[in-house]
Formats: sequence, structure tokens, C-alpha cells
Amino acid sequence: MKTASAPRSGAAKRVTCPTCGGDSVYASSNPYRPFCSERCKNIDLGAWASENFRLPVSKLPEDQVTDEPRSSASH
Repeated sequence: MKTASAPRSGAAKRVTCPTCGGDSVYASSNPYRPFCSERCKNIDLGAWASENFRLPVSKLPEDQVTDEPRSSASH
């Protein structure tokens, strides 16, 4: 069984920038990690602030409680 070796102590890990897809240095020397630049970090922050990142929601079950008032006939 092959195990992953730890990165060499002088080699900086490279990752893909989540915003532009370019190379990004994932090390303490990059204050914007995992982004490649301040610009890419701010684009991502703006997308979160604008609520562009959302989780998919399925339709509520019919028996789920909603904000609608209950009918008095059901008492």
C-alpha cells in the first residue's frame, strides 16, 4: 500500500484558485490562500454577500408546518 508523502520543507503546495482556476500558492506567504490574489478573494466574497452561493432545496412535504394559518375545521 502506497502512502502519500509529506511535502518537502521548501516546496510550497500549489492548488487551483477557486475563482479563476489558475495556480495558487497554498502557504503562509500567500495571505489570500486558497485564492491566487486579493481580486479573486474579493470576487468570491462578493458572490457570498450577494447570495449567489445557495444550497439546492427540495419541495416541502405537504405535512410540513408552514406560515399559513391552520383551518379551524381541523380542530
